[in-house]
Amino acid sequence: MSENRKIAEELIEAIGGKENIASVAHCATRLRIMVNDKEKIDQNRVEELDKVKGAFYNSGQYQVIFGTGTVNRIHEEVISLGVSESSKSEQKQETAKQGNAFQRAVRTFGDVFVPIIPVLVATGLFMGLRGLLMQESILALFGLTPADISDNFLLFTEILTDTAFAFLPALVAWSAFKVFGGSPIIGIVLGLMLVSPALPNAWAVAEDPDLALTFFGFIPVIGYQGSVLPAFIAGFIGAKLEKAVRKRVPEALDLILTPFLTLLIMILLALFVIGPVFHAVENIVMSATEAILNIPFGLSGLIIGAAHQIIVITGVHHIFNFLEIQLLERYGANPFNAIITCAIAAQGGAALAVGLKTKAKKLKALALPSSFSAFLGITEPAIFGVNLRYMKPFVMGLIGGAAGGFFAALVNLEGTGMAITVIPGMLLYMNEQFILYILANIISIGVAFVLTYTIGFTDKMKEEIDAN
Repeated sequence: MSENRKIAEELIEAIGGKENIASVAHCATRLRIMVNDKEKIDQNRVEELDKVKGAFYNSGQYQVIFGTGTVNRIHEEVISLGVSESSKSEQKQETAKQGNAFQRAVRTFGDVFVPIIPVLVATGLFMGLRGLLMQESILALFGLTPADISDNFLLFTEILTDTAFAFLPALVAWSAFKVFGGSPIIGIVLGLMLVSPALPNAWAVAEDPDLALTFFGFIPVIGYQGSVLPAFIAGFIGAKLEKAVRKRVPEALDLILTPFLTLLIMILLALFVIGPVFHAVENIVMSATEAILNIPFGLSGLIIGAAHQIIVITGVHHIFNFLEIQLLERYGANPFNAIITCAIAAQGGAALAVGLKTKAKKLKALALPSSFSAFLGITEPAIFGVNLRYMKPFVMGLIGGAAGGFFAALVNLEGTGMAITVIPGMLLYMNEQFILYILANIISIGVAFVLTYTIGFTDKMKEEIDAN
């Protein structure tokens, strides 16, 4: 019998047997199990299994952390043992009613934005690469100056860096239609209508408000390049409207009337109601975000750096995607990324200290890989498998995140993109900020490591907690 099959069998038994498992799916690092009765789960037995880096119940799912690669193999073994498989989308439907209203709303918000993030990551990397190539010191290596760079080359780089944000409403509306049960192609077209060349360009209007069109004497109408909320709300309402229309039109006319009525009604709502109202809301949200980020003397970084991983535990951190997208769209820079990088790196530093200090072989084998995972930007193994379990290392990680965030805010560290942090995040700082970025990470990891190693963890503490 293979090791993975043995782990799968023992895991099923620890969860209460196959009869207690409704379905199983997996993501990049976790096995996500829908259980019929969570009281039948033997938490200690699950956590003692080989290769398990942590386990917790959240949003209607029992989530067992195995790590990248391993989770795929354990999932295959569990399925081969007769457990019902479900897709992540099916599990989302099953868990849709789990949690409070705010958690459900944020989870849905995340469902819309997660598919968009990869292209925004690519865009951020393109921005960082352009920033690196345009530095005078780099150009000098090839005997060039900024004046030697052709306009055609600059145009090419603008296509790489500007396209995703120029058509962001189309991406958001597409994803919203998909999540809320509409036809994604209608969502794309609706989103493209919001950035139609026939409308005044949003960035041009920002520089000259007189360029905005005025309908009925008081409604301002502009394009919504780079905007998020209007497209999100239009996508949500549009998907619901499409389903309602489809139920009421004859089948023979569905192909013609449903998209016609959906697009006609939604573009009227989007341009004359949703757009103006939620664009104003968007501005208010951004003003509040800027106010927090502009708290002087590095205090903004200290606050966010300390609080970010606490918010990650609650599972509502996807709402930050919206804020980061807006920061990048408006300013081409993302100070939020630099601060949360510090929070993530610090949890890795705390887990590393636990791994190096403990004499317990299983904990060492769990903590060291978990710390490396955090340094790649994924903190769940470190948090749920190590730091939060013994609490003090988690608190020391929060202190490290606050220290690094304080430094990042103090020196105005800003990334060129989003969604990647710590080691991969270096690609967002390939400019004059690179050394400062490295220092911010060293401070975060160093403070968390030293505090955890000296006062935040002992094997005696481990034995006391594990015994309870």
